[in-house]
Amino acid sequence: MSLFYTLLTSVLLSLGLNGEIPYNSIEKAFESNNPKEIVGMGKTKIMINILGKEGIYSQSQASLVLKDFFNRKPGSQFNFVFKGKESKDGTFAIGNYLSRGEKFRVTIHFKNINNQYKIESLTIEKG
Repeated sequence: MSLFYTLLTSVLLSLGLNGEIPYNSIEKAFESNNPKEIVGMGKTKIMINILGKEGIYSQSQASLVLKDFFNRKPGSQFNFVFKGKESKDGTFAIGNYLSRGEKFRVTIHFKNINNQYKIESLTIEKG
């Protein structure tokens, strides 16, 4: 009987892993300058602030805004330097993005929607 409870607990815990934040995928997407992958991890409307220019965009518009940034500032390296505590509402993370010797600070706010963390806002500023 205890084996049954152990298996049941394992299955339930593994189902709860859907709510993990895809930090590695985000890092790889920034390093490969892939706006569609980043935006694909977001809500249907995403607030983006790049170097002081802010707007709320659909995913297709957000992809174009990020593509423009990546064209002007192609990246070679991205890593998270801070990951906030996850809560039932959401969390945030801060990363560093390098482009041709220039350093940018990237802040991403995540919203917990149906036990999945989606990008709610993304800010890129000079680091």
